[in-house]
Amino acid sequence: MSPVTGRKATARAPHPLRAEAVRGFAPWAGAAVLLTLGVTLAATADRWQGGWAETAAELHTTLLIAFPLALAAGCWQGGRERRRRTAELWGTTVRPPLTRLLVPALPVALWVSAGYLVTVAAALLATWPYAQGDVPRPVLLPGDTVALGAGALAGHVVGRIVPSRLAAPLLAMAGYLGLGTLAADGGPSVARPLSPAALVQAGEVPVWWQPWAMAAWTAGLACAAALGYAARRRVTAVLPLAAALAAGTLLAQTGDGLWHADPLARRQVCDTSTTPAVCVNARYAGMLPQVRDALSGVTGKLRGVRNLPARWEDREGGSRPDEAQLPMLTPIGWTAVRGRLTDPAEFAWEAVGALRLRGDCPDERLTDRVLRADEVVAHYLAPMPGQQEHDEAYARGDAAHRAELRARRAAAARFAALTGKERRAWLSAYFGARDRCDDKGVPAL
Repeated sequence: MSPVTGRKATARAPHPLRAEAVRGFAPWAGAAVLLTLGVTLAATADRWQGGWAETAAELHTTLLIAFPLALAAGCWQGGRERRRRTAELWGTTVRPPLTRLLVPALPVALWVSAGYLVTVAAALLATWPYAQGDVPRPVLLPGDTVALGAGALAGHVVGRIVPSRLAAPLLAMAGYLGLGTLAADGGPSVARPLSPAALVQAGEVPVWWQPWAMAAWTAGLACAAALGYAARRRVTAVLPLAAALAAGTLLAQTGDGLWHADPLARRQVCDTSTTPAVCVNARYAGMLPQVRDALSGVTGKLRGVRNLPARWEDREGGSRPDEAQLPMLTPIGWTAVRGRLTDPAEFAWEAVGALRLRGDCPDERLTDRVLRADEVVAHYLAPMPGQQEHDEAYARGDAAHRAELRARRAAAARFAALTGKERRAWLSAYFGARDRCDDKGVPAL
């Protein structure tokens, strides 16, 4: 072979990292993460596909599955040479031990992280057509992505050390149980801030440095393990270990202070063209028109009525004395799915219940007069879904049930016989006594 031909052959030889990244186990590990998380998110799409905060929280929660999978993938790759019985042969090469570790380990870490990033992109695209307010929330992405890569690298070191084919599945099980224990409500509160998969509620926002501290914590531990195992000067592991301990100490000492309520969740968007006004949380501002339409039958019947609450409100912290609580739009998947109300009639019925709420009145203090007035108002403004089936069941019941049904229908008939002016006056008196437990001020029928 001529020198020129030899140089060409050498120039055409692929870099070992490229060969591992393209033709080895690493692409399959990334595909496994993508497929597993894709199926998991698709199965729970009703509860996140409609809110940016819900999507971010659900993506973060998938680390409970993705992180053990990254550990197992790295561990399986780490035991490859032992399974092939080529470990001693590789030990005779001129490559340093750290290079021999990183060449097969880094592609797995990169592909696992890439699989997660593709999943994130797909979830954000799936949410975009249905989001009703707010903005995308990629703030947790750096910490989550680095944690998966670090998990793959740490798993690779374990695979090099533990001479067993069962090491990968056992490590995945241990990782899942450990993360699950830290994420549980009864888990150790001191260690919970150190978990890369700590549960996050929709509407919670981390302090700006939390994702970067989490990245330093997980990556520092993984790098320290790799250097401590394969570096010629193992003392170099002290540097990433010190960085990890510093980040971990900061996370642990901050504790619950790592998260705070989203300022947007304290704002409301209101339609004041009706009485009461209709307000929704600013995170779901796009749902205001359909919420207003769902309540249009109620607000139309209340036109001209006095003593009403000023508005239906939808914010954290409870209602003020002149407000009524709007039925909860969250958690997504119940009242609202993909930016649409699931049952506008039931939503209106629950909203009427909030209008006539009597606080913490015990049942024994609510007289028949009060209860009958409540039933009449609810039936007039927004009948309970399935009211007809409910009445038919009462009609087939015992004598007491039939008597109660007759009394309810008689009260409804007397209310229906009122003129428009009389009905508005009656409702004004009724809502004037809505915060009382006794029947004083409640108009009779």
